[in-house]
Amino acid sequence: MPLPPMTFMKRIVQGLSILVFLAGASGTAQADKSLVYCTEGNPQSFNAQVSTSGTSVNAASPLFNNLVEFGRGTQVIIPALAESYTVSDDGLVYDFRLRRNVQFHSNEHFKPSRTLNADDVLFTFERQWKSDHPYHTVGPATYDYFRGMGLPTLLKSVEKLDNHTVRITLNRPEAPFLADLAMPFLSIQSAEYADTLMKAKRPDLFDENPIGTGPFHLVSYQPDLAIRYKAFDAYWQGRQPLDNLIYSITPNIAVRLNKLRSGECHVMIFPNPAELGKIEKDPNLVIEQQDGKNVAYMAFNTQKPPLDDVRVRRAITLAIDKRTLVDAVYQNGGRPAKNPIPPSMWSYDDSIGEHPFDPMTARDLLIEAGYPEGFTLDLWYPPVTRPYMPNGKRAAEMIRENLERIGIKVVLKTESWGNYRSRVTQGEQDMVIYGWTGDNGDPDNFLYFLLSCTGARPGGTNVARWCDPDFEEQITRAKVDNDIEKRAEYYRKAQQVFHREMPWFPIANTFIAVVHRKEVKNYTNNLFKQDFSGVDIEAQ
Repeated sequence: MPLPPMTFMKRIVQGLSILVFLAGASGTAQADKSLVYCTEGNPQSFNAQVSTSGTSVNAASPLFNNLVEFGRGTQVIIPALAESYTVSDDGLVYDFRLRRNVQFHSNEHFKPSRTLNADDVLFTFERQWKSDHPYHTVGPATYDYFRGMGLPTLLKSVEKLDNHTVRITLNRPEAPFLADLAMPFLSIQSAEYADTLMKAKRPDLFDENPIGTGPFHLVSYQPDLAIRYKAFDAYWQGRQPLDNLIYSITPNIAVRLNKLRSGECHVMIFPNPAELGKIEKDPNLVIEQQDGKNVAYMAFNTQKPPLDDVRVRRAITLAIDKRTLVDAVYQNGGRPAKNPIPPSMWSYDDSIGEHPFDPMTARDLLIEAGYPEGFTLDLWYPPVTRPYMPNGKRAAEMIRENLERIGIKVVLKTESWGNYRSRVTQGEQDMVIYGWTGDNGDPDNFLYFLLSCTGARPGGTNVARWCDPDFEEQITRAKVDNDIEKRAEYYRKAQQVFHREMPWFPIANTFIAVVHRKEVKNYTNNLFKQDFSGVDIEAQ
């Protein structure tokens, strides 16, 4: 994303001086109701419509609300900006009644003149949906979530019935639609703010200097250093216990833990699994751990020879010692994966067998495919810790070592996290280590979003560039059927096609841990996004 404009950057000095005060000479982060969260990287944007990065989603999460949301720490849909909703018997028409008197934030560019209304909901959808919308081409937005979830063809209309009623009509029934509405890419944006910036000829500020309805508003952002938020006094669910929320951008995993132990941070993301035993013995720290509902994988670019040949993909799969890799990289924090969805997700097909570690058969397959002398491939690995991958470089080195034993030379590559994500979605790589944490608890969020033909275009979310008619038929049928048993059967068939065609080498499913200091109260390790609403901190 572009750097914040100079007018906005001038405010950073004030934000940083407060951060320095919080760190203080004593090396602690204590202040009146101020919490410091050690995050792993810079957001690409403060608008989840334009970035699928978990780092960006977490940076935007204090700022926005959705029509409906997941109950805190659950996958249960509850009303949010829509105080109620109805669904037609045929599953095609959704009517949402909006809450009244929901206030928007303000900043140096904008002071709202009205509360939330239906225009804001229409703007949120139409910017991503309509190619002729004034904001559709603002910034580098490609709306990967919106497209990847199939909304351009799913939506028939989004209508304003009155100022506080919105009707959404679908072209077909969509079983996971309410869950989709709770995802960050459909957080409600201010249409009035967009109009104000467009008139000022500064629409580029919309995604950089966000305006939402959430529990905190943005104060300042310094790339590679900090994001500072302040409690929103007029928040519709009530002012939060915390006065200040600071994201301390700390890519190094060991440094994050040291900051936590010293009190410079109160919450840290993605601890090293090998350190959890020691952390558990520290009386000042608390581990919040749960099944990550995620998958790490190495995607093959199936549109590039020789990886367009399933025999080559199978050979690579059989050549990698997955058990040893997972033990070395994840310690006690993960288990080998075999399917494209995590084992805790409904419809997971446990009857599918794991591909064995069999280098001899792998070598025979390369000869059969016409590559007795092998070939050279590049392998991209993530430069930062991710919830599904604690050490991408180490994993890539182990894969390289395994493949070179069967005659495949591997060149390792990486980039800064933002460039990495941008380049691999354009299909530059041969193989790429990537992963996904589910957003809504539905298999559709993995199987359709990550592996559909829709996502296989350049810039799409299907980085394997794989489009299989049999697989596509199963995941499409599952979308339109509300019978959960039938959906599960479709998804099991899709997993069997995946296992046969091997567009990925599934690596691991992990347990997600977040560590916080004992003085932090009411914090929940939320799988879908960092949520600091209701979080408090005891004075020390």
